[in-house]
Amino acid sequence: MARVRYGARTGAEIAAARTAGSRLPDIWSTGVVAVWESDPDAVAAVLPPPLKPTGRPLVRVNISKVDLRGYPLGAGSFAVAAAHDGVEGWYPLVMPMTHERALVGGREVFGEPKKLGEVAVEREGLVVRAALARHGIEFVEVRGAVSGPLSLPEPARKTDFYFKFLPAVDGSGDGSGFDADPVLVHCVRDEKVRKLERITGDVVLRESMYDPVADLPVRELLGITIGEKTTDQKGTVVGRVDARALLPYIHQRYDDPRQILDGPPEGSAR
Repeated sequence: MARVRYGARTGAEIAAARTAGSRLPDIWSTGVVAVWESDPDAVAAVLPPPLKPTGRPLVRVNISKVDLRGYPLGAGSFAVAAAHDGVEGWYPLVMPMTHERALVGGREVFGEPKKLGEVAVEREGLVVRAALARHGIEFVEVRGAVSGPLSLPEPARKTDFYFKFLPAVDGSGDGSGFDADPVLVHCVRDEKVRKLERITGDVVLRESMYDPVADLPVRELLGITIGEKTTDQKGTVVGRVDARALLPYIHQRYDDPRQILDGPPEGSAR
């Protein structure tokens, strides 16, 4: 009988896949990063406990493109500054990806708020444009012109915070809405930069009911850069969090939270 491809993989095949994944070379991306100071009340409002605001209400958008071993990928992140247990980092609200391959691993392993979307990074001479779009709405656009090179930073370690959870099978669970208490993940990235340039320009946030980043306005633009970098990452579960405290923020992960909060209609098949 021909091999049934949905059948079980052998131990050797599983080990080979793990080995191949652990030996990836440095993958360099080209990305535009903009950082600004926003409304402190708005930044505080989007942080689920136990995350807390930092000393400054910062927002960062990162829009990148990368050739992932012959597999072109666009990746974005829209995040706010946050702190937990003495560690300062970033809490992403939405991370558009152009392909399912990048989306699945991040969501299922780390709890990243990744969604399929459109990502553009364009450069013609000194003119640069980068954008994130979903459902036909370009909700973030960064545009400007390269105004000069910047000194390369030393390799740096950065932390992102994620909540990993599964909505309850019956729509309510134990009343919390989850199958089990969610976990808080610290995702640590070691970043190296080999090229960095300053951009003089602006950030445009457009209204979207699916990605309402316009609620975090640009009060003071602190800088825009374009550069080439490589990162690796390692996630650590630092503890479980209060499910009922997280529930009011679960809509951040979904375009239509009714899809998971209401549970499936009786007798339906999904």
